[in-house]
Amino acid sequence: MSTATTTSAPAARSGAARSATGPLGGLLASTRAELLRLRKWPAVWVLATVWLLLNLTFAYLFNYIAYATGSSGFSNEGVSPEALLPDLLPAAIPSVLTGGMPMFGGAIMFILGALAAGSGFGWGAWKTVFTQGPRRVPAFGGTLAAVGVAVVGVVAATLVLDLIASTLIAVVEGQSIVWPALGPLAESAGGALLIFGMWAAAGVLVGVLTRSPALAVGLGLVWSLVIENLLRGVGNLLGGVEYVTDVLPGTAAGSLAGALGAGGQGDPDGAPGVLTVLDGRPAALLVAAYLVAFAAVAALLMRHRDVV
Repeated sequence: MSTATTTSAPAARSGAARSATGPLGGLLASTRAELLRLRKWPAVWVLATVWLLLNLTFAYLFNYIAYATGSSGFSNEGVSPEALLPDLLPAAIPSVLTGGMPMFGGAIMFILGALAAGSGFGWGAWKTVFTQGPRRVPAFGGTLAAVGVAVVGVVAATLVLDLIASTLIAVVEGQSIVWPALGPLAESAGGALLIFGMWAAAGVLVGVLTRSPALAVGLGLVWSLVIENLLRGVGNLLGGVEYVTDVLPGTAAGSLAGALGAGGQGDPDGAPGVLTVLDGRPAALLVAAYLVAFAAVAALLMRHRDVV
């Protein structure tokens, strides 16, 4: 056998194997690889832990301390300490679950998406994948799928943590344990997935646009925590601006959380980022539309632009 034949055989087999996998095989392989990368990446675990601690602290710890001591603070301003207990029990989980997601949780998911997509440019990973791995769309689709799995995992962990915390409080306070109704709980979990998914997809898009995770994270935090709030403040003064601010991603996410009762105590505007601008169904549809649009635009950019 000639040297040329020997040299070309592995390349031919590699090309044949690559063709045999097809787009679906490339997507599955890329998803497995991205899940492994995210699972081994300490930053992902740090982000998830930070969110879980924030959720536990603001949804349960501060309010329980206020209830147990009979004191008032920023976490229960305008609400008597006695009225806090119902929101700390398992039956209130559907309204508590999404309380911190539109602003603080959304910002953390934005960071996750920006790191997952933007880091590949600085590390040169996208260049390697696109030249040696599957086609661009399946390869990038694996990243989107892996981020989606991470979002599902974080929402599931949040739900479990809320169940444990609320059950523990009920036992300590001698309250009967009433589990939340399945319908409202499913609606709340679905809303949580939409909110977190939208912000994660936004992070992926900005990570692709900037090709820099640090810049993407900075821009995302400024937008979600500062700019949207400023625009809504201006919209209250200028009527025409309201038509824009009412359909912003943060407004849609906050309205969805508000429609799910995230404010608690009949005051949906009491929690940071929770709004009542839109009704539940329009807010859910708008959040879903943003999620799909962000992911589609990011995939389109990755397919056509130079990654060097």
